[in-house]
Amino acid sequence: MDKQVLYQLKGMYRDDFRVTGYRFGEGEPSVCIVGSSRGNEVQQIYCCSQLIKKFKQLEEEGRIMAGHQILVIPSINPYSMNIQKRFWPTDNTDINRMFPGYDLGETTQRIADGVFKAVAPYRFGIQFTSFYMPGDFVPHVRLMEEGFSDPKVAEQFGLPYVVIRKVRPYDTATLNYNWQVWDTQAFSLYTTTTAKIDQRGAGQAILAVMNFLSRQQIIRYSIPDRVEPRILLDTELISVRTARSGIFWALTKAGDQVEVGQPLAEILDPYEGDRLETLYAPVDGVVFFIHDEPLTYADTVVIKLVKG
Repeated sequence: MDKQVLYQLKGMYRDDFRVTGYRFGEGEPSVCIVGSSRGNEVQQIYCCSQLIKKFKQLEEEGRIMAGHQILVIPSINPYSMNIQKRFWPTDNTDINRMFPGYDLGETTQRIADGVFKAVAPYRFGIQFTSFYMPGDFVPHVRLMEEGFSDPKVAEQFGLPYVVIRKVRPYDTATLNYNWQVWDTQAFSLYTTTTAKIDQRGAGQAILAVMNFLSRQQIIRYSIPDRVEPRILLDTELISVRTARSGIFWALTKAGDQVEVGQPLAEILDPYEGDRLETLYAPVDGVVFFIHDEPLTYADTVVIKLVKG
């Protein structure tokens, strides 16, 4: 293992800002794994830490295939992680909306530029990321429809779902999109949670990465029989919206099988405790995503279902 500072900024009032990478194996830049880009992505940095432990062991045992190099970057935003603030502390900008970066630009543009120079050469890119809405997911792989990445390759993670989504204008400044511009097959890996650690969900995500690397013959690792995932367009996910704002009381969880008409959640009056609204399943299916904050607004998507 080679631990290396990939990018550094001089700190005026605290320790210097450093992005640290861990390299395993030698040869072709085969796969780069990136953890948290936002300060609340605790599950994402935890997954990377556990992968680093795994790769240390595999390297010691000679189970990283010759001619392949793996890079793991647990966090590209340790300043925000230190104070548990989602975006960059001084101006609230999102590093994952600054790629490919600009070395003479604003601070987050410079960080994105320094990180991208380190990760761009890799054949595969895997990013542990989080959704813009707070909530819990069924673990899945996500990729962009117009991108360079192949859904058939994404199936090799062995997760139950591969979600394909259309590129939106803001996507053009993300790490995933820019990786693909430079001919890297990039995949966003969504684990169960974000701001808290779910060991079971992390274990699924870590196994998914090991499955993928094994099937790509980058590592030697015993993997289970391949499960055929369901490939979905993001437009196929069925959204359940609130009509009222208040306390969100979930009656189900991500991964649950539900039937049409089944209560999924309640909205409670935060002052008087009365039930303002009950949200029901519009179809038979699986809870793919569910809001996990105690409060919610009106006319907000709080649940997504996979039909059937």
